[in-house]
Amino acid sequence: MKFLKKLLKWVAILFGLLIITLYVTDTDYLLKAVRTIYMKGHTTAYLEDYKHFDNKPLDTGTPQPWPNHKDYNSVKETETLKNVNAQNGTIAYVIIKNDSIWFENYYDGFDEDSKSNSFSMAKSYVSALLGKAIMDGYIKNLDQPVCDFIPEFCEGEAAKMTVGDLSSMASGTNWDERYYSPFSITTRAYFDDDLTKVMTGLKVVREPGTSYKYASGDTQMLAIAIERASGKKLYDYLTESFWEPLGSENQALWQVDSEDHDLVKAYCCIASNAKDFARMGKLYKDHGKWNGKQLLDSAFIAKSITPRFAESPEYGYGWWLKTVGDKHFFMMRGHLGQYVIVEPNDNVIIVRLGHSKGPGDAIASFTPDISAYIDEAYKMLEQ
Repeated sequence: MKFLKKLLKWVAILFGLLIITLYVTDTDYLLKAVRTIYMKGHTTAYLEDYKHFDNKPLDTGTPQPWPNHKDYNSVKETETLKNVNAQNGTIAYVIIKNDSIWFENYYDGFDEDSKSNSFSMAKSYVSALLGKAIMDGYIKNLDQPVCDFIPEFCEGEAAKMTVGDLSSMASGTNWDERYYSPFSITTRAYFDDDLTKVMTGLKVVREPGTSYKYASGDTQMLAIAIERASGKKLYDYLTESFWEPLGSENQALWQVDSEDHDLVKAYCCIASNAKDFARMGKLYKDHGKWNGKQLLDSAFIAKSITPRFAESPEYGYGWWLKTVGDKHFFMMRGHLGQYVIVEPNDNVIIVRLGHSKGPGDAIASFTPDISAYIDEAYKMLEQ
């Protein structure tokens, strides 16, 4: 018994020293990571982790339900699609044709109203808010310096960085996009309670605006710039600019770093559902017009879904771009395979949400699952 008491005492001392060390070394965010992710049996962020973070609501206005297509759910999933959905843990698969729900199915206990984490699909919303801020006169244009809003980036090469560079992933900072390392800045940003401090600690290591490098930190800095330019919290600005006007049917949630600092995790973390996520795809497909009203400048949208850099044809301004044969898709993409995929010429939107991308779970590259979701949707549409 004495030995056990002594052992427990030393365990408590070591645990206490560990916690003190984490705070002294400014890595105490790891405590939240362990509590919210690793102790829940996960090795990375997951679809329903929003329940363990602070969130702010994106409220609805007058809901505008999607109409059902005349051929609604008349075709079943292909065998290939069934297998891919099962293997990758799909929770929602929706095909929208001519602005009507042509096919929808939900899995693993989720339904059409279930919330799940958007992950990096949120980047497309933030880029849209940049366009809106330019329309509203809060920001001059894509070439306005970030320095005008974040003074920590006014020296040397950093002074060349523009808001357009942030939207197109061309900031030139030393952001390190690693999701599975507990010590990467990506992990820190996900769990730290002061994102502004994290972002302003970045360094510019190459000339901004010269090349593409996927970096979630770029979108986070863009959010700070938009908030400071507009004087509005980003969750409020998204609500009034798009969530309500687009007729979203369900209140969504956007994670913030903490109640004290109240800054959205702009590079990720809008909790919503497939059919409400699809609305932003429709807005871009329709050149920024919704029910006859121009919510977003069509020229900004055209630029957003065009590659900025010839050597990086897969990315525009906040949107991913993919050509398959004679079809040109633009898409919102998120960690673990969250997708809103749009082919404007065919008037088709494909939404897939789920637990995994499957094999080839790479960052900033097109994994094989994307082709499967596109190919099988078109096979179904052709039946």
